[in-house]
Amino acid sequence: MSATAPAAIAPAGARQMRLGLFLLSTGHHIAGWRHPGSAADMPVSIARYAEIARMAEAACFDMLFLADNNCVPQTDWPAVRRTSRANLFEPIALLSALSMVTDRIGLVATGSTTYSEPYHTARAFGTLDHLSGGRAGWNIVTTSNSNEAWNFGRESHPAHADRYKRAGEFVEVTKGLWDSFTDDAFPRDTESGIYFDATKLGVLNHKGEHFSVRGPLNLARPPQGHPVLVQAGGSEAGRDLAARLAEVIFAVNQALPDAQAFYADIKARLIAHGRDAEAVKVMPGLFPVVGRTRAEAEDRMAELQRLLHPDVGLSLLSFLTGGFDFTPYDVDGPLPELPDTDVGKARLKVIADLAKRENLSIRQLYERIAVSRGHHMVVGSAADVADRMQDWFEGGAADGFNVMPPTFPEGFRDFCQLVVPELQRRGLFRTEYSGRTLREHLGLARPLHLPRGQVALPHA
Repeated sequence: MSATAPAAIAPAGARQMRLGLFLLSTGHHIAGWRHPGSAADMPVSIARYAEIARMAEAACFDMLFLADNNCVPQTDWPAVRRTSRANLFEPIALLSALSMVTDRIGLVATGSTTYSEPYHTARAFGTLDHLSGGRAGWNIVTTSNSNEAWNFGRESHPAHADRYKRAGEFVEVTKGLWDSFTDDAFPRDTESGIYFDATKLGVLNHKGEHFSVRGPLNLARPPQGHPVLVQAGGSEAGRDLAARLAEVIFAVNQALPDAQAFYADIKARLIAHGRDAEAVKVMPGLFPVVGRTRAEAEDRMAELQRLLHPDVGLSLLSFLTGGFDFTPYDVDGPLPELPDTDVGKARLKVIADLAKRENLSIRQLYERIAVSRGHHMVVGSAADVADRMQDWFEGGAADGFNVMPPTFPEGFRDFCQLVVPELQRRGLFRTEYSGRTLREHLGLARPLHLPRGQVALPHA
């Protein structure tokens, strides 16, 4: 859709986009914490998170999406000390608290399959689903930050292929644990004195390459059956895992043709795995800087960029390219040939393609990457941002977006007040919730209970 074309209101019942809010520290611009519109204390303020969560729910967002890692980056202290990313609440605890101050919005937390165990994960996310009344989601990551290895008794990060093999088995075990009880296993009959029906409990008894987990899980089946499974890997292994197991994909694409190719590839893989093409929602990351006019938005972007210290930009670029050392190179020269890396393969390709496509110097590239970390960026008026979203949504590139505001709360408030009403006017986004669970928001089926080869317990 062109920026000058009139925006038609979609007919009732037409396909509508899904929107997630990617919660990240003080905002997605890495220097945004310095901006007067940013709450610098947000990473450790439940009041700030509650404010943002309520704002997102008032705008009818499908879900909050919370990233996580288990370390303080220790590769470049001069740069790290200039960012707010070394200060993070534990995600399940945070979202559990937010479940008490919201009613409808989904709550998606990141959980690593490399540095955790299926039983703990099944119990934590199952608990969140119960606490929230069926609003939990699990963002499945294999972990790209190698620094985390040092906090879990390892000297080095496992290889990319090994992490994904472990992840596939990890997810299947976790799903099996969620199915330990049938949905109607807890009659809680005070007259008979029977709290749960032992005939409706099974033991997983899993023995595989990476895990040996007997079970059962000491928790009733989650309200959604299983919390919604989200996955963000874009490598070949990541796409295959997503096509087999995921229900939402957080994608990284810079250009519309790349996003269309990714979308078509995922949908084809779903069919190849015997799944319906609508069983997975593809939601690329979107970094919007919005103003009442395009000029105002451009001024806001320039203001944010002036806050970016070169140490921070170059360090982030190094991290996102697998630790590549840029110090021998002229920052105003071209990007050197980047070697393959064992972490962040999809992100590395996006970054290299961006530099090549737009002929960016190292400095220009880190200025772009510090903004969105490889995700698509749009700077403009509400109509400009909505046009771009509509182009991708109707052009076979996305089922929705994971919105990445530059700052919290100001950058997100601008999006809610300016862009969301424009999307609603066009009939592209809901004006009220029609369901209560995250699965209902996303149009995803509730999984049937499966015994998964369980061995029945002896029953009294």
